[in-house]
Amino acid sequence: MGDQVQVLDGSDDDLRQAAKLIREVPDFPEPGVLFRDISPMLADGAALNAVVAALGRGLEFDVVAGVEARGFLLGAAVAQAFGTGVIGLRKPGKLPEVADRVDYDLEYGSATLELPADTLQAGQRVLVVDDVLATGGTLDAACRLVLRAGAGVAAAAVVLELTALGGRARLDEQDLRPLLSV
Repeated sequence: MGDQVQVLDGSDDDLRQAAKLIREVPDFPEPGVLFRDISPMLADGAALNAVVAALGRGLEFDVVAGVEARGFLLGAAVAQAFGTGVIGLRKPGKLPEVADRVDYDLEYGSATLELPADTLQAGQRVLVVDDVLATGGTLDAACRLVLRAGAGVAAAAVVLELTALGGRARLDEQDLRPLLSV
């Protein structure tokens, strides 16, 4: 588990321990793909606490925007730890009222993210949180929703960056804060 994962803040022993809990799943979701599963990390209390603390460390933000689905878990935990609210950026058909939506491309197809109505205020500083940065489509879409609402992106924070997929390039104007990389 997590043998090749690098901790980007090498001084954080708790994150190094958390990284060891990442499970590698070959041939998922399709043959030839090595999936990095952070579920065991999220299930471990000490690891989850280390990740949550690191995701918001050193940042000033008014609200957290968690990206469906694991970004919800992480975003809510970060918001609780730092005393802010949380907004869930959702897939289509999940919200009764939508303020805005962004269509985007993924590694395996296309998708849409929606911002719930009456949640994000112009001028707020938003910490966008997701689990993994792969090709960057989802995180870029989340940041665009925030910006189109008149708010600012304090940072885009992820637990794991898959560097070989080049997602960082799509976020060149954002303060990208991955905790771990592979």
